[in-house]
Amino acid sequence: MSLKNVLTTAAAILVLSSAAATAQTPTRIKQFDAWGSYSYSSSGGKVCYILSTPTAMLPSSVDHGDIFFLISQKPGQGVSYEPQVVMGYKMQEGSKVTVDVDGKKYTLFTRGESAWMENAAEEPQLVDSLRKGQAMKVDAKSQRGTATQYTYSLAGVTAALASINNCK
Repeated sequence: MSLKNVLTTAAAILVLSSAAATAQTPTRIKQFDAWGSYSYSSSGGKVCYILSTPTAMLPSSVDHGDIFFLISQKPGQGVSYEPQVVMGYKMQEGSKVTVDVDGKKYTLFTRGESAWMENAAEEPQLVDSLRKGQAMKVDAKSQRGTATQYTYSLAGVTAALASINNCK
């Protein structure tokens, strides 16, 4: 499956899994190398986000499911550039996810198959690190206790973020 098809499928999965019953199918804004930008309308207003999939997944011996890193804008809800990790499996209860951008580490709390910044005040710093960075790794732990690691390309992240800058 091509990256374009994977990201389109990922966009649809995210909308369906967001528990927003009134959400509609996302519209692709544009693809920027490894990052795509999307938007959809929900009961809380327009939502725009960028999304990427890992370029490498470890351990290679396990079924990871669909894995995504996204950053959303929800102007109607006062949310600006909210990073989120979505895994294809439930994570270990109480575990943390670590996002490492060129050696700078950020901690995310987990709930089910998703993780968000533990300290929301650090969200702009993570987004800035992504803009300036070369590589990102995400470490997580599955519900079964399996340590997992994902590598992402940051090619196109700055252009993708710019494409949702004026989400309204």
